[in-house]
Amino acid sequence: QVQLVESGGGLVQPGGSLRLSCAASRNIFSINTMGWYRQAPGKERELVAHVTSGYSTRYAVSVKGRFTISRDNAKNTVYLQMNGLKPEDSAVYYCNAVRSLLPIYPWGQGTQVTVSS
Repeated sequence: QVQLVESGGGLVQPGGSLRLSCAASRNIFSINTMGWYRQAPGKERELVAHVTSGYSTRYAVSVKGRFTISRDNAKNTVYLQMNGLKPEDSAVYYCNAVRSLLPIYPWGQGTQVTVSS
């Protein structure tokens, strides 16, 4: 069973930056599209960014221009660089492999991002 471990979240002021990391228990990155999701209280989990095995990237409109997803297959790690953070970016962030915009593996514990002054 694949285990996903997210890290890097925290409390940041509006306009600040964070870099999230996601590691997997085995090599799932080289063959899969990898994505970052987030879930805010009372809202559904949404896919905010994904990167294909060919390194093509796509972003939700709400984060485009501010977030950057990247992957390091050799380290089995995917990253989410978040700049210009807004209070509405506050959520628990999760990573997963993605197929047809849907997650493939069981969810990890996520990492909390809170944007507040």
